[in-house]
Amino acid sequence: MAWHGEPLVGFDLETTGTEPQEARIVTAAVVEVRAAEPVRQRGWLADPGIRIPAQASAIHGISNEHATAEGRPARDVADEVAQMLTGYWTQGVPVVAYNAAFDLTLLTAELRRHGLPSLSARLDGRPIGPVIDPYTIDRAVDRYRKGKRTLEAVCAEYGVRLDTAHDAAADALAAVRVACAIATRHEAVAALTPAELHERQIQWYAQWAADFQRFLRGKGEPDAVVDGAWPLREPASVVG
Repeated sequence: MAWHGEPLVGFDLETTGTEPQEARIVTAAVVEVRAAEPVRQRGWLADPGIRIPAQASAIHGISNEHATAEGRPARDVADEVAQMLTGYWTQGVPVVAYNAAFDLTLLTAELRRHGLPSLSARLDGRPIGPVIDPYTIDRAVDRYRKGKRTLEAVCAEYGVRLDTAHDAAADALAAVRVACAIATRHEAVAALTPAELHERQIQWYAQWAADFQRFLRGKGEPDAVVDGAWPLREPASVVG
């Protein structure tokens, strides 16, 4: 059976901002999916330890007051999320995250910020993964399609229903369903093993990063902060 017919785990974070080495976790979700349906789900609300900007609250709907009053310590949330993800990887179950480079880099930064074991340390030094990122895959297999590549837009492209965008659990489930829809449409993606797909995404992400830099330079604009690493960038330092 192809990988998209096997158990998959969706993962998503909603955060305080868009810079993964500085932003903090506000909500998180890990959703185990079988045959496109959720069978197990865990969600977290964190007190991020810093004020949630109004523009972030407007996106995910979590106010600073709510997170402070009801959220659990960010250290505990980061630790439990990491423990769940690495538990699935140890079992050989792929983790699906839309724009995985952001979510996993941010989680890695949070672990370091709080003095917690890294993802790789929890895997006894084994490589992280397999990770499946529908954002990276879609950008590679349908490179010239016009329009946005947000989760909402890609859900619409592949006929995946997303009722509550920017709810971590809804986004995590939608990411899995989009990944499966891409594999159904593109036989070459379905034919890869999760490990092969993980490695292929590293190549696709690096190629995209190089192309994006060339595009910016062609317009006379400065380079973007993109290093070509996927699925995460180990932060040299994090904002405390």
